[in-house]
Amino acid sequence: MATPVQLQFSAPKKGMPPTHLADMTDDQVREAVTGLGLPGFRANQIARQYYGRLAADPRSMTDLPEATRDSVREALFPQLMTPVNEISCDGGETRKTLWRLHDGTLLESVLMRYPDRATLCISSQAGCGMACPFCATGQGGLDRNLSVGEIVEQVRTAAADMRDGRVEGGEGRLTNIVFMGMGEPLANYKRVLTAIRRITAPAPEGFGISQRNVTVSTVGLAPAIRKLADEEMSVRLAVSLHCPDDELRDELVPVNNRWSVTEVLDAAAYYAEKSGRRVSIEYALIRDMNDQPWRADLLGKRLKRALGSKVHVNVIPLNPTPGSKCDAAPKPVQDEFVRRVNAQGVPCTVRDTRGQEIAAACGQLAAEERGA
Repeated sequence: MATPVQLQFSAPKKGMPPTHLADMTDDQVREAVTGLGLPGFRANQIARQYYGRLAADPRSMTDLPEATRDSVREALFPQLMTPVNEISCDGGETRKTLWRLHDGTLLESVLMRYPDRATLCISSQAGCGMACPFCATGQGGLDRNLSVGEIVEQVRTAAADMRDGRVEGGEGRLTNIVFMGMGEPLANYKRVLTAIRRITAPAPEGFGISQRNVTVSTVGLAPAIRKLADEEMSVRLAVSLHCPDDELRDELVPVNNRWSVTEVLDAAAYYAEKSGRRVSIEYALIRDMNDQPWRADLLGKRLKRALGSKVHVNVIPLNPTPGSKCDAAPKPVQDEFVRRVNAQGVPCTVRDTRGQEIAAACGQLAAEERGA
């Protein structure tokens, strides 16, 4: 029987950052602007600068009176994140950034450029309270939830870097967002939902990235999956299942002690029905732990029964983390696992693993910085 693990569904009490434009409703922005003695229409101008032109420093906003720019900066654009480390691989097309927040906590984001798209993997929490033993972030524990502004700023900076050609390959556009960085997005539900609306709304309310190009990954908070389904959005759901049976999943994904595999898959099926989107099942293949042929057969059967054709399995070659007993399954074992899931009528492929040489697995760079 697995040793009980203490999960953290709410963040430890740490000071949240100062309020940023991205944290505010339209009415709140207007109130802040008029509080500075500016006419209300300036609120729309400022929002268009931030969301439409990706500008975060009022000193560059030439449509604002020069004498007001410093006061606007103080009121709406506090410094939320400072880059600590930035490393690249894949010929510069994969870039990982470690950020330090106002209270010293760390978060990571990874920008990956492909021929047909540019995907940003963002964090929703500083750290993670889900305690999965094979995950570097889970081993480090939870610092706190991120604010809407801290989530949105990860997107704005990457979008500006793509637009301005600061990523290998020249000028381009950020097209896809995946909430697969540090943290459990559905444990920071309200802020993540607000951030998604900011990311996907057209300017001046947001960046205009399609909801269909946003993926929210969860370890299986079944009630929150159902709640997200009822929002009637078209974002994609990814479930980090990692095991088809409760006995082992209780150990690999401790939240399974609260919501079983059956409950998680039922919630995922509800999401697929409500959204019309195919659900992605994430499966980190771990040597001699969850890579047995019979588990591949069971995974395929359970997914086929629960989700029918509305499912796809991403097998993830494990990127081992320092201090973990977990290791990647051998390539022949991986290939056989994929073959068996496909044989059950469930599409299954191996996910492209960018950036292993730059500690791209979630939380590794932050762990190295903390240990420095």
